[in-house]
Amino acid sequence: MRLPGPPLDTHDNLLGWHLASLLYLSFVFIPLFSWPAPWWIFVLATCSVLVFLPMYWAFYRGGAKLRLWLVLAVAAVGFATVPFGIGGGTYLIFAAGMIASFLPLRRGIALAIGLFAIFGVESIMTLPAVGMPVFSVMIHLLVGSIVFTGVLAARSRERRNAELRLTQEEVRRLASLAERERIGRDLHDLLGHTLSVVVLKSQLAARLLEHDKNAAQDQICEVERVAREALTQVREAVAGIRANGLQAELAAARLALLGGEISLDHKLAPVDIPLNVEAVLALALRESVTNVLRHARARRVDVELTQDARGGIVLLIADDGRGGVSGEGHGLTGMRERLRSVGGMLEIESPNGAGTRLSLLVSREALAAARRLPAPAATLPGAAREPALLERGTA
Repeated sequence: MRLPGPPLDTHDNLLGWHLASLLYLSFVFIPLFSWPAPWWIFVLATCSVLVFLPMYWAFYRGGAKLRLWLVLAVAAVGFATVPFGIGGGTYLIFAAGMIASFLPLRRGIALAIGLFAIFGVESIMTLPAVGMPVFSVMIHLLVGSIVFTGVLAARSRERRNAELRLTQEEVRRLASLAERERIGRDLHDLLGHTLSVVVLKSQLAARLLEHDKNAAQDQICEVERVAREALTQVREAVAGIRANGLQAELAAARLALLGGEISLDHKLAPVDIPLNVEAVLALALRESVTNVLRHARARRVDVELTQDARGGIVLLIADDGRGGVSGEGHGLTGMRERLRSVGGMLEIESPNGAGTRLSLLVSREALAAARRLPAPAATLPGAAREPALLERGTA
């Protein structure tokens, strides 16, 4: 097992954890209060800390070769202070954490064992009269093992997060590439034949213009008709491109929630939904997922689309977060207004500590009315004024 070892100053979480660990330097001084120590021992302990701090900071700024020498230097500080009864084992514990943060697993374990073996032999040989050196060595070995394992776990988590970010970027790139290819094929199929007809009829009208003006006029009118039909088809195609639909929005939501370590379970009944209504539901799903990521502190989101007994549809979006939604912000207000525009309604249940449950209901009558109307551009999820879910800082 070989773990990557990038400079930890590029990982804010790990760097913050290591800075907080400096509080354990207090254990350098604790042994000095268990026996009457002269003043110069306290001065020596303080100097050892002042020597350690620059090396510890440089460790998380330097390359792999420099790190190894700094680990050995920190261990040397510990070895130098052991004979004076100072808590030199504390520096060995720091060295164990530093080793685990950059060396391959086997080499790291071997080096850590070697350093603690030297520490144990030195403690037993030089401190026979100060407490129980064997017990002290065992305690330091136990704490060092815990620190070593904890840093390894943190590195593994950072690696998984980095792989997840790379996977998300690859999914976005492939999805964008597939969408561009689809748009290219659609536009080619849509405009290729139409523009060829326009060219041929324009050439024919030009040839007929001198001999038969009426026939030329008919060809020009035909060109106008074909061009208008092409313009209508292009508008419909653009509207289709902008409207993602529930399936596409669910895929984007899954990717975004994955970045926040939130699971998504969904179940969509095979219901025929008008484009207008589906666009509104997709945008509501996007807004709900954004709220979960920002505020809910949830670990799970459930999405279910069902058909009620009267022929209407219900989209349920529930999370297991903290709940307690007492008022409606711009997101929920906009969601309610968009639903109202297609004859739907929004119900919210959000008890404290029990998550939030949104019910988006559209009646059978509203569905029938929506099927007779074109999709208004303002309600489409891809409209320019509505930022995409993946552009809101989700993964």
